[in-house]
Amino acid sequence: MSFEGKVALVAGAGGGMGLQIASDLIAEGVHVSLVDIKDKPAFPDGPGKGTYHQGDVTDEAFVKQAVSATVAAHGRLDYLVNTTGVLWFDRDKSCTEMDMDVWDRVMAINVKSFALTIRHCVPEMLKSGGGAMVHFASVDAMRGDSSPQDAYGASKAAVVRLSKSVAVQFAKKGIRSNSILPGAVHTPMQARWDNKQEVLDAIADWVPIGRVGTTKDMANACLFLLSDKASYITGTELIVDGGIMAKP
Repeated sequence: MSFEGKVALVAGAGGGMGLQIASDLIAEGVHVSLVDIKDKPAFPDGPGKGTYHQGDVTDEAFVKQAVSATVAAHGRLDYLVNTTGVLWFDRDKSCTEMDMDVWDRVMAINVKSFALTIRHCVPEMLKSGGGAMVHFASVDAMRGDSSPQDAYGASKAAVVRLSKSVAVQFAKKGIRSNSILPGAVHTPMQARWDNKQEVLDAIADWVPIGRVGTTKDMANACLFLLSDKASYITGTELIVDGGIMAKP
C-alpha cells in the first residue's frame, strides 16, 4: 500500500485509535493533520509530517480552519479519518430516562463532528482528484443492549448511514467513504478495563477469536480502506470485532 506524499486529516487523534491511525499514516509517509480537543500527544517525526490542531470538532469554524491550514501547508487533501467519539457510561442510558441534554451533546460529538469534517474536506478532495474517508462507528450500531447507552448506539448507527450517503453522492467523483465497526477494543474510552486483568480475560473469552482488540487492529483495517487496494470498496461497513457479531 503506497501512501507516500498523500495528505490526511485525522479527527479524534489525541489518543486511542485516532492517534494510532495518524501515527501509522505518518510512518507510511503521509502528511497528517491530527485534530482533537485534547492536549497534543506524542506522535512519530517522519517520514510524513504531523501537525497538531487542538480544538472542538463540533465547532464549524475550527474545523474549517484546520482543513484550510492542512491544504495551505501541503497543497492537497487525500484522506479523512473520523474517530472522534464519547461513551459516557455514567450519563448515557436508556432514552426513557436519560437527560436529553446528554443525548444532544453525544450526537454533536459523535455525528455532527463527522458531518462537519466531511463538509469541509470534500471540496478539497475534489480539487485533489478524489480521495478516501473512513468513519468509525461501532458494533453497537447493529444491536440492542439490556444495559443501554442509547445516545452512543444511535449516534454510531447514524455514522453508518451518513457514510453510505456520502459514498453514493461522490462515487463518480473519485471519493470513497466507508465505515469501520469496532467490537471490544482496549482504548482510553474503555479505561474501566485498565489494570483489571480478570475483566480483560472474561472479555477475551467472550470474543470468538480469543482476545481483546487493539488500536493497531483498527489502524490496519483503516489503512487498507484508505489505500488503493480498496479502490473498489465504498459505501460499506467493515466489522472488526474478532467475530462477536457472528455469534448467535
